[in-house]
Amino acid sequence: MKKGYILKRLIRSVISIVVIMVVVFFLVYTLVPRDNIFFEDSTYRKLGGKPDDKTEYVYNTWKKLGYLDYVKINDYLLERYEAGSEEIKAALEPDSQETADFIALYTSKGYTVDYFKVSGRAFAYKDIPVINRLVNWFSQLIRIDTVNAVQDPDNPDLERKIYFGRTPTGGLAIMGSGTYHKYLLYTDSRFPFIHQNFITLNMGESYPTYQGIEALTVMFSTQGTEVKREVTFDTGETGSSAINFGSLTYKANLDRMDRKKFTDHYANYSTFKDQSSMVGTSFTMGIFALLLAYGLGLPIGVAMARNKDGVVDKLGMLFIIFITSVPSLAYIYIFRYLGTTLFGLPSVFTTFGPSDLRSWILPIISLALPSISSLMLWIRRYVVDQMNSDYVKFAKAKGLSKKEIFRHHIFKNASIPIAQGIPSSLAGCITGAIITEAIYSVGGMGKMLPNAINQYNNVMIIALTFMFSSISVLSVLLGDIILTKVDPRISLTDKAGRS
Repeated sequence: MKKGYILKRLIRSVISIVVIMVVVFFLVYTLVPRDNIFFEDSTYRKLGGKPDDKTEYVYNTWKKLGYLDYVKINDYLLERYEAGSEEIKAALEPDSQETADFIALYTSKGYTVDYFKVSGRAFAYKDIPVINRLVNWFSQLIRIDTVNAVQDPDNPDLERKIYFGRTPTGGLAIMGSGTYHKYLLYTDSRFPFIHQNFITLNMGESYPTYQGIEALTVMFSTQGTEVKREVTFDTGETGSSAINFGSLTYKANLDRMDRKKFTDHYANYSTFKDQSSMVGTSFTMGIFALLLAYGLGLPIGVAMARNKDGVVDKLGMLFIIFITSVPSLAYIYIFRYLGTTLFGLPSVFTTFGPSDLRSWILPIISLALPSISSLMLWIRRYVVDQMNSDYVKFAKAKGLSKKEIFRHHIFKNASIPIAQGIPSSLAGCITGAIITEAIYSVGGMGKMLPNAINQYNNVMIIALTFMFSSISVLSVLLGDIILTKVDPRISLTDKAGRS
């Protein structure tokens, strides 16, 4: 492998991911009307009888999601007058000189001026071009936590420092004040035991579902019922709590319960629950589906090749043709029906939950079926090709047994392209679980994408697209690297990728 080749391949992979994200970003934010994002918002529906509140909510939401910039005359006048004063009340009137000045100022900046229906007060808005929003998304994708990350006008005396300490559960930690996260680097008993918040991905806050929660937090947070344990807070308060202290982030406005537990403003947190995250669920199902696919597909495919045109080969080809020709939705329902009626397995994942082994059987089998048929087909083809090679005839002439020829030569050479496809197969099991997870109601990443599309959760669509595309593109590179390790005769070069 030529020096620097991997770096160049990584750069090309990153470029591929960027191209995918640009296409998806423009599709989502140009073809989907922005009014649609309110279809699943219960708060929006409750404001139906309050036109001014509804208008303000709509424009504030669009501003938060980056669709436009939005300014009310109230904000403009607070720079001139004291809040609640008689001057500001008079200036808010639609026919005041201040309103005329506000309109003139923002019209000259390219804003559109409109009025609240009931109060008649002016506001201005200006659409942000999709290309600008795309640039902002990429520029803010990687977040590096620093002591200047938090800017809270109501807390001007916020101390800004990085220091050593311990978590309330006894773990060692590098902590921050003025940073977005309180614990920048910390240890605990959870794999991988050392965790960091110095560098994180920022994909925006989910909306309308999981409103106010970062998209990545939605994907990686545990699910189910909270798991509590006895802890002692910084205030000295002790009690049973499920707080994940490593997730503490800055909170501007503290309530009574926050002050009871925390001595500073780091009071936003996630909790530990008894089920794995959406990413963890999809990954677990994908790993076991991959093991099942290789555990069945390879030996059956080899048996088909060694008994070419025999009963085993014909039955195997019948299965391959069935899986290839029948839509995945159809055969998944068929296997689900057989599993529930013949073996009493649950038809949906939520019947017994992830803690019960029976919940995993049908989804894993259904997810593995296309990979099993593909592996059977390709390993059969490779083995048959190798069995007809000249070196096999030469080995027979030298007196080697069929068993030795097959083990040391045929299978070894036939398995080389199969080994290259392992990362892509794993990526396919994870990213291809959309239909499987939807049918079995599995709380994983695959089910999230159609849900996000149906709920017009554009932030989550973009985040999931980034995750899926990154896994898929990087798996191709990893497959090529594995190929060079399995067969030293193959090397990756700048000129052609392989030589």
